[in-house]
Amino acid sequence: MIDVFAKDNLHGRLRRDREALLWKLDGLSEYDARRPLTATGTNLLGLVKHVANVEARYFGEVFDRPSPEPLPRWQDHSSGSDLWATEGETRDQIIGFYRRTWEHSDETINELPLDAPGHVPWWPEPSPNTNLFAVMVHVLGEINRHAGHADILREGLDGRTGMRPEHEKRIDEEGRAAYRAKIEQAARSAASTRVVGRPER
Repeated sequence: MIDVFAKDNLHGRLRRDREALLWKLDGLSEYDARRPLTATGTNLLGLVKHVANVEARYFGEVFDRPSPEPLPRWQDHSSGSDLWATEGETRDQIIGFYRRTWEHSDETINELPLDAPGHVPWWPEPSPNTNLFAVMVHVLGEINRHAGHADILREGLDGRTGMRPEHEKRIDEEGRAAYRAKIEQAARSAASTRVVGRPER
């Protein structure tokens, strides 16, 4: 009984967070969806591409159920090639690949028990062996991490915040500026009353 609850709960959160990540692309120009927004090149469409590849691998080859679509070698991820969209890759192609990956992942999740054994060849020794429960938790953490990145990037582009369309609020620029100023003042005040390097008592 608890296994059914845990699996349904994790799967539901996985579905929710996939949609939340994709929603961050809504309404953006082609340039804004792709352009580097941090010093290390992080960009919104690249986050979607990366998470799609991660999910395809973890719910695919880890359980000997490889993705029906070709994937880059997992070793190539260290070069960052899965973190941005090339000129020849369209937004629709990347989103389509992600949605097809969901279908394949969902089949794996639905067909296997939580304790189904898996093997992650890119995990370091001594423990590349795992199970479906651990992989679901791992992938959920991965999506949450990158959805958080996407939240910050999107807010920096046009101020849009929220996890889903129904959570989005109209931007109150005056209220937002006042709130930011309040936090800035608290930070400056705290910094001026503490000596760097001296532990607090």
